[in-house]
Amino acid sequence: MITLKSEREIEAMKESGKILAGIHKQLRDFVKEGVTTAEIDAFVQEKIESAGAVAAQIGYNGYEFATCTSVNDEICHGFPSNYKLKSGDVVKVDFCVDLNGAISDSCWCYAVGELTEEHQRLMDVTKKALYLGIEQAVVGNRIGDIGHAIQTYAEGEGFGVVRDFIGHGIGPTIHEEPAVPHYGLPGKGLRLKEGMTITIEPMITTGTWQMNMDDNNWTARTRDGGYCAQYEHSIVITKDGPVLLTDQGDNNLAF
Repeated sequence: MITLKSEREIEAMKESGKILAGIHKQLRDFVKEGVTTAEIDAFVQEKIESAGAVAAQIGYNGYEFATCTSVNDEICHGFPSNYKLKSGDVVKVDFCVDLNGAISDSCWCYAVGELTEEHQRLMDVTKKALYLGIEQAVVGNRIGDIGHAIQTYAEGEGFGVVRDFIGHGIGPTIHEEPAVPHYGLPGKGLRLKEGMTITIEPMITTGTWQMNMDDNNWTARTRDGGYCAQYEHSIVITKDGPVLLTDQGDNNLAF
């Protein structure tokens, strides 16, 4: 069931999102060569809890960590580990914050050291694709308009668009209706309404969008070993356009 959020609920989600966005901004300096993904996870959990919030992913469907830390060919749901980041790595840090029942969700992509030109372009295209999708999240548009904007841009730049993992509604729980694919046809799908809160989180690859699953039944990897980048915001659809609930202060939306 899709729930339209009240002004009180939206304001609460904005407060949750401020905590989350602030932690991502701190990760810009923390994510570097020699740091392990387990250390990233511990850093994020400590920051969430020191803000009086809860790391919502811990225990969700049995997941054990505060973050998903996915490196290079890992598409998503990478387990934090003793892997030490090295120059050239592309790392995605995805986590959710629960502040008194108000949940926010955002993934951000970090470059470690010097990237190849291809992998830097992958990150740039993925980030732009996110905002192109968000710009379509207006009252009266349809879900397909979001996915179409992302897909046509990313594929036009020569990259793949992951199909197996998509955006979703968010609110009292981490995953709600509606499903928000990052591919699709314009004018198709559910019509967007004021008060909807959703995530848009394109996962873009240097090669095939197809994936294999690790033995842990969580971590997905590109089938051809190509790199994957991901950026994600939680947003609310308003009569004046989309509003970022996890805004880091550096978006380039026209709204």
